Amino acid sequence: MKYTFDIVGVSQILHFLNHQQQTLQKPQHQGVEYVTTHTCTLDAFIESVEPVPPKWGWDQDEVVGTVIDFWMKNSESIRYWKARLKDAGKDNLIVARVADIKALQAELEYLLDDNL
Repeated sequence: MKYTFDIVGVSQILHFLNHQQQTLQKPQHQGVEYVTTHTCTLDAFIESVEPVPPKWGWDQDEVVGTVIDFWMKNSESIRYWKARLKDAGKDNLIVARVADIKALQAELEYLLDDNL
């Protein structure tokens, strides 16, 4: 199975919790998780994705490897999001998405179909 990891934005804590609550009430696409951290560091993101593989039966080493690979190849994007998180202040989180590629494709197709 192949995985993907992307930073998707900065969110106020309460806004993100509200979003997560609403997500629980909708049909959920298995294999797509949104994780958060208060700091934009590799260690923080690795820690945030650690509970995800057991939930979906994913390979822990491959998921962590995907996060590390993202970190090594996207230094400009990481600097950008670190700055946005700092600008947003202490009551905010940085949000990332970890997913298996097929589940992410299904979620995106669902979103596109839902908005047409």
